[in-house]
Amino acid sequence: MREPNSAVPEPGVEPHLDLLGLRLPLRASVVVLVATFALLLDYYHNFAIPSDPLLSQGIDRPVLYLVVPVLVLLAMGERPRDHGLRIGEWRIGLPVMIVAGALITPVVVWLGGQPDFIGYYNRPGYDLGVLLATFAADVLSAEFLFRGFLMFTLVRAAGPVGVLLATFPFVFMHIGKPELETFSTLFGGLFLGWLAWRTRSVLYGGLLHAYFLDLLLIVTAAR
Repeated sequence: MREPNSAVPEPGVEPHLDLLGLRLPLRASVVVLVATFALLLDYYHNFAIPSDPLLSQGIDRPVLYLVVPVLVLLAMGERPRDHGLRIGEWRIGLPVMIVAGALITPVVVWLGGQPDFIGYYNRPGYDLGVLLATFAADVLSAEFLFRGFLMFTLVRAAGPVGVLLATFPFVFMHIGKPELETFSTLFGGLFLGWLAWRTRSVLYGGLLHAYFLDLLLIVTAAR
């Protein structure tokens, strides 16, 4: 029996791509390839401001992680709202977001005072407002790429394990950041994936992600 709180639409006749006998679901294959290319292009290039990688990501990532995926969904006849761009079940999302924020705030404040976090997030050459806006644009668009565009597609193609599968690239994206943060993203990513799946929306996880990383961690590290 189909789970009543599933966020993905009922699958219809799914077109397939035959690759030398390997039958791949066409929509899922396109989404995985687009997400992979977006991550690779973001890693190797600073398109908007080549001389400033940090500020460039605040422009590049919303384009690569949000605009391009939405256009791809529309080109495939998909509705972006079926990939989390909606309010969703706010009666679940709001209380979970508030409780999770309250529980994890002391941990994030402590982390923001650790030397490796200060070294990574304290950027004295940047105005704090610009820094916050840059990271907010980054994490909100990344939330759609991983939990909206990729995860909802994988759940439809592979079932609930799609939540786990979409977490792996999210974890590896954090390599280069403080070690404790990178390891924590495995569990944090699973939680954000569950929240998106349960509420049918990336809004609540996106706000949590932006609050912890953008507001709380950066402000704490910059003190």
